[in-house]
Amino acid sequence: MEKEQYEALVRQLNHHSMLYYTMDAPELTDYEYDMMMRQLREAEAEHPDWVTPQSPTQRIGDLIYNTFEKVTHRVQMGSLQDVFSEDELWAFHQRCCEALGTPAYVVEPKIDGLSVSLEYRDGLLVRGSTRGNGFVGEDVTLNLMTLAGIPKKLADPPAFLEVRGEVYMPREVFRALVEKQLENDEEPFKNPRNAAAGGLRQKDPKVTAARKLSIFVFNIQQIEGVTLGSHKESLDYLKKLGFPVSPSYPLLTDFAEVIEEIRRIGEGKLDYPFDIDGAVIKVDRFDYREQLGSTSKFPRWAVAFKYPPEEKETTLRNIEIQVGRTGALTPTAVFDPVTLAGTSVSRAVLHNQGFITEKDIRIGDLILVRKAGEIIPEVLRSLAHGEGSVPYEIPRICPVCGSEAVQDEDEAVIRCVNPSCPASVRRNIIHFAERDAMDIDGLGPAVVDSLLNAGLIRNSADLYSLKAEQLSELERMGEQSAQNLVRAIDKSRGAGLGRLLYGLGIRNIGEKAAKLLAKKFGSMEALRRASAEEIAAIDGFGDTMAQNVVGYFAQPETEAMLAQLEQAGLDMTEEIVQVGDRFAGKTFVITGTLPTYSRKEAQAMIEAEGGKVSSSVSKKTSYLLAGEDAGSKLTKANELGIPVLSEAELLAMLS
Repeated sequence: MEKEQYEALVRQLNHHSMLYYTMDAPELTDYEYDMMMRQLREAEAEHPDWVTPQSPTQRIGDLIYNTFEKVTHRVQMGSLQDVFSEDELWAFHQRCCEALGTPAYVVEPKIDGLSVSLEYRDGLLVRGSTRGNGFVGEDVTLNLMTLAGIPKKLADPPAFLEVRGEVYMPREVFRALVEKQLENDEEPFKNPRNAAAGGLRQKDPKVTAARKLSIFVFNIQQIEGVTLGSHKESLDYLKKLGFPVSPSYPLLTDFAEVIEEIRRIGEGKLDYPFDIDGAVIKVDRFDYREQLGSTSKFPRWAVAFKYPPEEKETTLRNIEIQVGRTGALTPTAVFDPVTLAGTSVSRAVLHNQGFITEKDIRIGDLILVRKAGEIIPEVLRSLAHGEGSVPYEIPRICPVCGSEAVQDEDEAVIRCVNPSCPASVRRNIIHFAERDAMDIDGLGPAVVDSLLNAGLIRNSADLYSLKAEQLSELERMGEQSAQNLVRAIDKSRGAGLGRLLYGLGIRNIGEKAAKLLAKKFGSMEALRRASAEEIAAIDGFGDTMAQNVVGYFAQPETEAMLAQLEQAGLDMTEEIVQVGDRFAGKTFVITGTLPTYSRKEAQAMIEAEGGKVSSSVSKKTSYLLAGEDAGSKLTKANELGIPVLSEAELLAMLS
């Protein structure tokens, strides 16, 4: 490799490292990234004089956003050296034997998630943070508190304990999330790891909680008051304290058994309810680990064996266009069936025209496919163009209604412009009835299809004029089922403004944004009169979201449907919780344990008076509400000269 090629490889890897660690939006598969890193390490081994601090081999992670408070790790959260063959495993064993004799090893499945630290003092969880670059991470304590698997208080605890764990998203949770994203014409997460990382770095802990993340704890970073001599002993101890630990961690002295265990984990990786991308092999005894030591980046007493990805070649036979509820035209690859992760696969979403053009995917191509997260089929790339193939362009005509399809300048998707397109109408009605929207039990896709085919409804508002006698005449709809559905529709009239706004399917307005709109304006009429500037001023909103709301209410079809819904007796109001404005324009941060109220209760009192509660201290913070064990936030507030309130002082201000 020439030096110019090496420097280009460094730039490429730094770019992809930023996408992976910081943006949670990788463009490469893990295997492709690993192979590029291996190529870089080999070049640096041959030419050590080329190595610079900018090389990704000299860092553990990448830059971290200044979104949360920074946490400096007292014990470095390092990474492991990857190996890809059994020969490399035996070489690792040989190095250990030369230094230690014949060590015993612990073998664990390598969960593909996001590494975090949890700190406990006297048994109470006091701080949780991300790994970041290994030396400095981000304080995500409130978000980690939402994970059911993390114990908040330990029984018979040590004086101080810091553990390291891996936050992950279970496969079934990931599947449901992606299905909902596709249903809403959103760009789906590429794999469970990125979905977990995005969920953990949310400003609002409620969003993190909704992601249904889980955790396995796999290491003790620091401990006071208890002496442990080995890794297996430490995992047994963590399990006794109530932590979820690795599902298997056998202690093995024969390295042939270590190899066999790695094979067993790989052969059964689909049996786990979460993603694994390898197996971790660690020397068990801690005194042996000290003898082996570490390099600047990796410990010498452990390696991570990476399984090769399961990828298959097949022929792309067609590209079909699906129309979503917002009119988005989504291309879907149809290819010769292949078996991936134990099931037959013949279709995969191609996202948008940009994706197809970038990878130059054409009908008739030999393509490479895999399952992201062992669940979602995806086309990785075109391997060879078919004879006579031509570049594929998504038609600018809706395949369902024949209307024009256009692409906005600021969007990657192409949309049907017809608001009455049957495909959009169907998807909108299904969305309207979903649990998080109007929660109409019994109104699934099949029933919606029957209602549309029978001409009983044309939009969501028509649901409220349905009679049980009409429904009972539908195929597979008995009299009792018809009455139950009518009752469910009637019950949904009182769902409230927030659910209704989400159910209407306004572009880019998800469940959380719909609730914010409802709480801000209090009624459908007030929201309809609101300007884009007023909407964009809501915390968490941007100009695009605001313009989409204003644009939606400007459509004649919207006005007609809202009039129909109002006539049907739907509740188009929401209680505005704010009862005063004495904290208007003020930003509070709450830290520590308050003597009387929970943090959530204190936050509600502040917001009821027009105040805003933030998770991190900055120059914009108006007050810090501090209880016992306030920690670093109190220190920072004092440094910045921010007023610090006790609970009693807050109550005095409120009264």
